Amino acid sequence: MKRIILGLLCTSAITLSAQNNSEQGKPHEDVSSIDMENGVTGIADNRGFTLKSKDDKFVFKPYLFLQSQGKFQWYDSEGLDKAYNQDNVANSGFAMPYAILGFTGTTFGRVDYNLCINASASGGNILQQGWVDARISDAARFRVGKFKTPFFHAIHTTLGETLFPTLPTSLASTVIMPYSLNAVWPAIGTGFDVGVAFHGTARISRRRPWLASYEAGLWNGTGSSVNTATKTLSDDFKIPALLYASRLSFMPWGSMPKTQGNNHMLSGRHMEFGISGGINVESESESTNDTRVAVEFSMLYNRWYVGAEGYWMGVSFTDRQKIDEHLNYMGGYAQVGYFINRHLQGGVRWDVMDRNGRGRDGFLNSPGVVLNYYIDRLNLKVSGMYQYTGRWGHATQLDRDNDDLGIATHMATVQLQYSF
Repeated sequence: MKRIILGLLCTSAITLSAQNNSEQGKPHEDVSSIDMENGVTGIADNRGFTLKSKDDKFVFKPYLFLQSQGKFQWYDSEGLDKAYNQDNVANSGFAMPYAILGFTGTTFGRVDYNLCINASASGGNILQQGWVDARISDAARFRVGKFKTPFFHAIHTTLGETLFPTLPTSLASTVIMPYSLNAVWPAIGTGFDVGVAFHGTARISRRRPWLASYEAGLWNGTGSSVNTATKTLSDDFKIPALLYASRLSFMPWGSMPKTQGNNHMLSGRHMEFGISGGINVESESESTNDTRVAVEFSMLYNRWYVGAEGYWMGVSFTDRQKIDEHLNYMGGYAQVGYFINRHLQGGVRWDVMDRNGRGRDGFLNSPGVVLNYYIDRLNLKVSGMYQYTGRWGHATQLDRDNDDLGIATHMATVQLQYSF
């Protein structure tokens, strides 16, 4: 009987919470009520339901995040072998990059947590995130588990709150190495990884709403597909062969939400300047030491969103490779989004990448356009984008042909996103 009564009470609590949130389903402008700490989707109070104690020290909130895409990609003829019926159209059709089920919340008023599974992934990527975050104060917090590494505004943006449905090409694409080394294909961008970080946000002025945010930590450096400890000591540096990374940002207008467009926030102003850097020791099958530095700017001003960042990656080879050359790669992008009305957001992006290194002439540039349509109360977002990848400045036609291998010249994507 006690179990039956307890079950009824729990069911009633969930129902009342869901009904209460449904009544609050009107769009709002209160940034503080939108929780983006989970890194997947902005969870507003009017989305789904929440279980919490009366003193708010214990909070439990489940969430669901789905993305389905229709893709069309057309590639240049360079690198295609017509004898094997290789077509210019490839990697096209339907895809489901994310099918995430997770829950997030707080315990004891001081320990935040998040766990989510991506059913569309395979291997170690199935565990998209899993971490606990202990708060001594807002300025001093520890996070342990699998979470985002402190690089790049594009990656730090909440997954469901990006302006474009795909990352900039300069971050997601591998660079071109002038040597034939097994499994050495680094990309400038980094994502989720297993590690530990010390981070926090502090107010630095009594009279102004100036905030400073920082994060510094250690990660395996093996990326989101590996959840096990596989690293050793560096032969060159005599330190653990890990990813050492940090980020520092300044917010002159108060807290900057991790969004590139949210139709619940169409008034107010937020701005952030950031710099990040790190070195991945003995990365890429213990063949290279990869150093990364990035600078970023982002702003939300009423219906406008503006974001830009530039980054550099230096690749040096470990002593065992017996290669003295140091390779340098650069990239960057700028993008602007605007809410035409509460349901419709348009945006443009220009992405540039020095994919073949500073030792050779030539750049890739990828202009793109996007249109996002938000269906209120149903938590649906429909996105349509087109991106063209061009080439310029190459010394020879062979360099030009090789530079965009594996990257679509024309890419169109239509995406339906649902979150709860």
